[in-house]
Amino acid sequence: MKTDSSIPGSFRDPSGFVFCRDGSVYRQVNGIYKDNYDHLMGSGLYEALVDANLLVPHYEMGFEYAKTNNAYKVLKADLIPFISYPYEWCFSQLKDAALTTLKIQKCALDFGMILKDSSAYNIQFFKGRPALIDLLSFEKYREGQLWIPYRQFCQHFLAPLALMSYKDIRLSQLLRTYLDGIPLDLAGTLLPFQTRFKFALLSHIHLHSKSQRHFENKTPQKRPLKVSRISLLGLIDNLERCIKKLRWQPAGTEWADYYSETNYDSIAATHKRELVAKFLEKVNPQFVWDLGANTGLFGRIAADKGIQTICLDIDPAAVERNYLECKEKGETNLLPLWVDLTNPSPGIGWATQERMPLFERGPADTVLALALIHHLAISNNLPFSKIAEFLRRICKSLIIEFIPKGDSQVQRLLSTREDIFPDYKQPAFEKIFSEYFEIRCCEKIRNTERTLFLMQAGR
Repeated sequence: MKTDSSIPGSFRDPSGFVFCRDGSVYRQVNGIYKDNYDHLMGSGLYEALVDANLLVPHYEMGFEYAKTNNAYKVLKADLIPFISYPYEWCFSQLKDAALTTLKIQKCALDFGMILKDSSAYNIQFFKGRPALIDLLSFEKYREGQLWIPYRQFCQHFLAPLALMSYKDIRLSQLLRTYLDGIPLDLAGTLLPFQTRFKFALLSHIHLHSKSQRHFENKTPQKRPLKVSRISLLGLIDNLERCIKKLRWQPAGTEWADYYSETNYDSIAATHKRELVAKFLEKVNPQFVWDLGANTGLFGRIAADKGIQTICLDIDPAAVERNYLECKEKGETNLLPLWVDLTNPSPGIGWATQERMPLFERGPADTVLALALIHHLAISNNLPFSKIAEFLRRICKSLIIEFIPKGDSQVQRLLSTREDIFPDYKQPAFEKIFSEYFEIRCCEKIRNTERTLFLMQAGR
């Protein structure tokens, strides 16, 4: 994080912007937002949302922190350990973010305010739960006012959730292409015909998209439409019921059942957990990334020590199970994310900087790369040098497992392809990784041929 830098994704709202200074995050509130800010703070809405864990806390600072002379207030925000994006969330994460947005909207109406936008990017996972990060999303409610971000909510939340539920879980990745949510006409085309017999989906997606097309080139009415507060609440309640009914049941995808099918016996599994815990104690990190985390078994060793832990996995079913376990246990230090390490989230949006690339949101103190090296080297034809260089770039220390060719999991990968990997051997692995890291210690995992290494980045 730069000493003093504006956040690239915070430039579209004239009400204010976010910037970083000396490792802290600040939000400048501009004078144009004065009346709305005063109502937010004076009405009790801010306290109600913070007390309900629906809004990230902010604290007023002195004007010496202001970046421009039109500042009305400067706020310091509680730090989000890791910024994630909707296309990195599993089904239930996106669903919970949607329901949180609607809950915030209903609460705001009780205090005479309304959301002026409903972007999924305004939600982040904070202490294990989705919460709003943008204080400037509210404006004073006027009787008869339409809910302006209705279309945005449907594009950011309802459309991807419906596609994930009714068609294919992978369609949420369209959010990487469409920064302001999946267009409703596209969603309507992709959804199966049966969704037209679901009244909520018919009205909020299919008919909504037709209405958009009908009015997009029409001259605005001189007398704008009005909707009663009761009707507005009815719309919010209907969206809420629709979202709650959407389901996705994780199937036994390629690696979701990995731990039940692994070749570890109980002695080996216990020893591996002990080694991971011991190595973590040696480096004492504050922030861990678990790459190829599956359902988070080993990431939880770090999280249970109070270490902020990000679990990344390519399998949406594994990420879903990991997140549901986080919810069930009330875990606050672990965030599962759906990520393909060989094709991670890029920089997108204006000048490719509006949403940051995945690995620019680091680096981590320590990376766990357990049962991963063979997938990268064999499934993806990545040489050890490329893997080592990449890992050196994103972490300060590394806990990595080498799995030899004789292991059943490697044989599983080689069963469908020719073995063109003569250099996939432990001596070659150690030699190349030693060029990027200092190998502090290594131990064989009992009852296996696998070896666990603790490496430290060179100076």
